[in-house]
Amino acid sequence: MSQPIKIGIVGVGKIVRDQHLPALAKDQNYRLVAAASRHGKVENIPNFPDIEAMLDAVPELEAVSLCMPPQFRYDAARTALMAKKHVFLEKPPGATVSEVEDLKALAAQNGVSLFASWHSRYAPAVEAARAFLNSTKIRSAAINWKEDVRRWHPNQEWIWAPGGFGVFDPGINALSIATHILPPMLITSAVLDFPENRASPVAARVIFRTSNGLPVTMDLDWLQTGPQSWDILADTDKGAMVLSGGGSKLAIDGKVIHEEPEAEYPMLYRRFAEIVRARTSDVDLAPLQHVADAFMLGKRNVVEAFFD
Repeated sequence: MSQPIKIGIVGVGKIVRDQHLPALAKDQNYRLVAAASRHGKVENIPNFPDIEAMLDAVPELEAVSLCMPPQFRYDAARTALMAKKHVFLEKPPGATVSEVEDLKALAAQNGVSLFASWHSRYAPAVEAARAFLNSTKIRSAAINWKEDVRRWHPNQEWIWAPGGFGVFDPGINALSIATHILPPMLITSAVLDFPENRASPVAARVIFRTSNGLPVTMDLDWLQTGPQSWDILADTDKGAMVLSGGGSKLAIDGKVIHEEPEAEYPMLYRRFAEIVRARTSDVDLAPLQHVADAFMLGKRNVVEAFFD
């Protein structure tokens, strides 16, 4: 068996503690040897204030997992790639399309792997939904992604700042699934609701058409209390498909076809190990491109102020 990949993690926040650390602890493909963060620390390994200090002190590192907010990810990724380290990018992979394109080129130049980790694509029922849709004629589709920002992102100011994506932070999860299971899509119009005191939207309504003219709608809302909605629906010649629970459950005409517990991050790290050992990259920019297009084409609608 290959030796474990020596990996460091950068940006020790909620997603790292909830998902990355448990996934790495159970994966024999890795040995977590260092962490870097301005605020958080990981127990029982060396911790550093930034990626530069970590790379200087731990030259045996082979890979890094970058989990800081997207506005700060490019410089850290560039530093790691220039040091010939493989790079795992938490979603979204960057604040802009062009910076991720530059990272792709830099990874190729340095002979290392770059991974844009769209975790929702690895939800357990996504591949079953893709197989179903590939066997049908799709008439229309709808994406409904509605959750409570106060529950999932309490007091996280970066997410409201320019480059923080706002409601498109969860919305890009929906797009990562939609771009995997639906035909290629183009945005035709969008309306984005910006709280009067914030620089990123709290809700959005987006209209797509596929390359063959099928309508797809997307409704994003960050103020939904009670049950949360992470659903993709499709009307097809083989029945009404509902992919719900963020991709964990697939039903056709109300009958559950596929459902199992979520294991997205273990699968992400398994995929990263594959591309590291193959010296290839896996960087699909389609979800990020759609978000950029929504901001470009979207009508700005100012709504009441948002306070945590």
